[in-house]
Amino acid sequence: MDGESLDIKQEKIVRLKELLPEVFTEEKIDWEKLKAALGEDVEFKNERYVLNWAGKSDAFKVLQALTTATLAPDRNESIDFDNTGNVFIEGENLEVLKVLQKSYFGKIKMIDIDPPYNTGNDNFIYPDRFSETKEEYLERIGDKDELGYMTREGLFRKNSKDSGHYHSNWLSMMYPRLFLARNLLREDGIIFVSIDDREFHNLRLLMNEIFGEENFIANFIWMNEGNIDNQSRIKRNHEYVLMYAKNEENIGHPPVIDPNIPQSSKLYKDYIENTIVKNGPGNPVSFIKLPKGFPTSFKEGKIEPKEDFWPKLNATINVKDYKTQNEVTVSSGWSSKDIFTQFLDNNLKPVIDTKGQETTFYLSDTGAIIVKKKRLEQQSHVLTILRNMGTVQEASKSLEELGVEFSYPKPARLIKYLVQVADDIEGIFLDFFAGSCTTAHAVLDLNKQDNGTRKFICVQLPEKCDEKSEAFKAGYKTIADIGKERIRRVIKKIKEDDEGKLPFEKTKQDLGFKVFKLQPSNFKIWRGDGIENGRQLEKHLQLHLDSIKKDASEKYMLYELLLKSGRDLNSKIENTDNYYRINDGEMVIALSKMDEKIVDLILEDKPQMFITLDRLFKNNDQLKTNTLLQMKDAGIEFKVV
Repeated sequence: MDGESLDIKQEKIVRLKELLPEVFTEEKIDWEKLKAALGEDVEFKNERYVLNWAGKSDAFKVLQALTTATLAPDRNESIDFDNTGNVFIEGENLEVLKVLQKSYFGKIKMIDIDPPYNTGNDNFIYPDRFSETKEEYLERIGDKDELGYMTREGLFRKNSKDSGHYHSNWLSMMYPRLFLARNLLREDGIIFVSIDDREFHNLRLLMNEIFGEENFIANFIWMNEGNIDNQSRIKRNHEYVLMYAKNEENIGHPPVIDPNIPQSSKLYKDYIENTIVKNGPGNPVSFIKLPKGFPTSFKEGKIEPKEDFWPKLNATINVKDYKTQNEVTVSSGWSSKDIFTQFLDNNLKPVIDTKGQETTFYLSDTGAIIVKKKRLEQQSHVLTILRNMGTVQEASKSLEELGVEFSYPKPARLIKYLVQVADDIEGIFLDFFAGSCTTAHAVLDLNKQDNGTRKFICVQLPEKCDEKSEAFKAGYKTIADIGKERIRRVIKKIKEDDEGKLPFEKTKQDLGFKVFKLQPSNFKIWRGDGIENGRQLEKHLQLHLDSIKKDASEKYMLYELLLKSGRDLNSKIENTDNYYRINDGEMVIALSKMDEKIVDLILEDKPQMFITLDRLFKNNDQLKTNTLLQMKDAGIEFKVV
């Protein structure tokens, strides 16, 4: 305590930094960034230290553009839809991240992404169509070819090295996605981003801006020995994995030991041993009397006094049955004198140190006094050089064994290790550049290994596979198809491994996943622009007398209302005869009928929120008004769509 009153200005700055870390540069507020973050048009200047690029202002527009899109369930492509907590989302990841903002804000433990490395052949750049209507945009994100597969050309264009905005285009693609991703992380959440030399320097600066430089945790170097271009001038055999935290103050020491450390290492022991002899200016020599019966590391023998060895002994020590047989005075400087004295005063029985560790002492055969502390938790020893974590070739072979073809996959062994570093066996793990779904594979494997209950969310664009690719020849039409099939094959293999085992030996993990697909809203979206006269306005009003689109289905509307009311995709849904009960009655949604009897049932249920469709009241304004008043009196939030 400093005795001073609260610094109101500093307190506000701290709170602003928690909310908007991206508007700070070198610990000061960047007012242009703040304006941009709040939606104002800003042309960034270059008179200060700041990451800037051509198109950054447009990247903010992309970020701040709202979406009305939703996610539609696909039970046919899912496994155990009603019971699983794992999710695969087929759709463009920027739109999906926007759709997930309400439902998953602050819920994700770890994000792991392997974005385009900007090789010059990647298709990821949005056409600059900021003036298009929302309907035009949603039609474009659903662009399909004659067979119904999404086309790259409809949504993206190639980012060629010949482009004058080669790096800028990549930054503009990454910025809004990373920004939205940060919102989804828990306060103790972390993110891993894989990259190579082409954009590493830009990614580091971009991550500093979005997550805050103080939340940088590590730059891992993955030794990918099996992916070397032997024709290159310098053989590159590594890639990078950047690790950032939502808030580094909430990140502890992960109970993980680098797998390259030999099992014989003391790191794997369940206790810590060190000598307490420590001489120096801060540890003056003092005398301590060791009583008869002091424990030793050897059964029988003698320890003679030595002139050139600490601690000094005033007599020979006789040992029998792992105990000293005579009292002796020892002198030295001590590193743990207080706890050592407690041990002596406690009749040589274990004592508890300041960290809560059970502590004992003993004499070694050289005469050294050793402190032995029982570990409270597994030791942490994570190294930034990731060796023997698999290669692209190894990962490809592993996929082939599952009957899946994919180019340049990350090895599951690498991602499993990163998931372990996250140190949460129950959290949600997100990958929105899912590709062949290595993250899902890693989560399923790790749950089998340690009986965890981790859940995954994988997001992948249903981009058509190259017809010349091995994947296309193997029958996979889209990248999303490859990811879904890999998950199915991994689940099948885990089940096969359980065959023949006794019930208590079988895995009890979640072996399913539910599939959702990005699609336009089931509800008509009112747009005032383009209405130039009363006739057009009247026509528009007539069109919106019923807010529901003709092709909307009840099951799709249900999940759209769940998402837009802030409930997640794993919400518990109970279908009664009259309405849907969500999360044991916390919310109620009526989509098929509405009358006074149903209103009474809902009032008895006492949900926090009730959502229904305007069309169900069938122009009965009295029923609608009475329902509104009754819900208000009962303290139930009532919404009509």
